[in-house]
Amino acid sequence: MIRRRALTLLIIVLLIGVPAGYLVISANQSRDSGKDKEEKYSARGLTEEWPSRVQRRLYRVPIPGSSEQVAYYETNNWKTSRLYVQFLTSNEGLDNFLKTIGTSSDALKKDDIAISARDQRVVRWKFTGPGPWSGLRHAQKNPAPTQNIVVNWSKPGHPMVYVVSRTTP
Repeated sequence: MIRRRALTLLIIVLLIGVPAGYLVISANQSRDSGKDKEEKYSARGLTEEWPSRVQRRLYRVPIPGSSEQVAYYETNNWKTSRLYVQFLTSNEGLDNFLKTIGTSSDALKKDDIAISARDQRVVRWKFTGPGPWSGLRHAQKNPAPTQNIVVNWSKPGHPMVYVVSRTTP
């Protein structure tokens, strides 16, 4: 009789206790994951790391592999999504970047700040320092993104590139 009750109790613990424990652990892990994502996406301003491959492909921002000082920020709403990217590269890296997106260095216009004041405020970019500066607007037919690009040539052979790639659904 005692063995039967002990066996019944063991079966109840195994059938109810183990799944309940699993649910508690799973819920805590899920909540922690949500907090991590919330922190990541509530960040304001540039994040000093490379955007994901998916972001680079979606927004068509092929950052040259040897680039340094890479930072990005993404915004999304129901109407428009934007990826803000900056990187320091070589003259060859800039040429390859522009060629890959479908334009060339010849399209850069001297003293043209192609990134709007609104977009500059979003990531706190100020294009007032030492130059020379050049820029271009690379418009494409939907669904391809439009890229606004500004280049700072103050370091000879190592241009700093600023890109705002905008896409609409």
